[in-house]
Amino acid sequence: MKQQRRVLVPGGGGYVGARLAPELLNRGYRVRIVDIFWFGEHVLDSVRGHPNLEIIKGDLRNRELVKRSLKDVTDVIHLACISNDPSADLDPQFTKSISFDAVVMLLEEAKKMPLQRFIYAGSSSVYGIKDEPNVTEDSPHKPLTLYAKYKSDTIPYVLGLEEAGIAPVVIHPGTLCGWSPRQRLDLTVNIFTHLAWRNRRITIFGGEQLRPSLTLEDQIELYLLLLEKEAEAISGKVWNVRNENYSVREMAELVASMFDDVVLVTTPTNDNRSYHTSGDKIKKELGWEPHHTIQDAVRQLRAAFDDGRIKDPSNPVYYNVKLMEKLKIR
Repeated sequence: MKQQRRVLVPGGGGYVGARLAPELLNRGYRVRIVDIFWFGEHVLDSVRGHPNLEIIKGDLRNRELVKRSLKDVTDVIHLACISNDPSADLDPQFTKSISFDAVVMLLEEAKKMPLQRFIYAGSSSVYGIKDEPNVTEDSPHKPLTLYAKYKSDTIPYVLGLEEAGIAPVVIHPGTLCGWSPRQRLDLTVNIFTHLAWRNRRITIFGGEQLRPSLTLEDQIELYLLLLEKEAEAISGKVWNVRNENYSVREMAELVASMFDDVVLVTTPTNDNRSYHTSGDKIKKELGWEPHHTIQDAVRQLRAAFDDGRIKDPSNPVYYNVKLMEKLKIR
């Protein structure tokens, strides 16, 4: 039965998708990726030509392309958006067109299809600044940025799929970390690892802000589990997903401890986003919790720097906002 299921991954050429696609194929799923591939098509080279992989290069704001991409699909793992705060702020209307309007349009078309489930990648940043010791899924959303706003605004539309008999689920992951063929060096742990490896010096902006983190391995393992679980067990659920809640300083110290003679330097920042999310709900309701650590992600990244998989770390391709500015993506 699994071999008959086809998973659509909008945004499957990104940081998560480039790691997720091989795992889906290994599990016997048919996979259809739709992506505009701003960061290059090479990110899927490890699976290119696989008989169960279909790649559609195109813009998800095109309704006809969306209709075509949904044909014969049983499940959707939606990853596409303008990812991270600086990138989203470059052009607010452009960001809305992709991170909100295109998502709503896809959901409209999805309701017309015999889908089984729709898995949506939210963000822990929807909660904004929180003082409570554990931010739960019931905490009000107070997004501070456009990126977080559109992640929050799309959720009611995603959950509305239940009306059409489709099982929707939303996960709010912590800040991701680890190696990917579509590497990002603009995520906290990845930034610190790069600085430790290259300079033996890490600059910490602020330091006391609390940030949940999540390894790519755990994110992908959860996606696979959500495809396998009975629809009734996941339908309409919203779950926080994170490994640990460290302060920014603690993350820097942890990364530094895995290298020799790394100096830590602290500088003030206006970025006051701070939240400590609870992962209790998903553990209780789904019986799932992360199995990997930030240390695992740092080891992966260090190996990728050492063996040359991450070439020329100053290249804008590793930094979302830099590449968007370079290519004048608007």
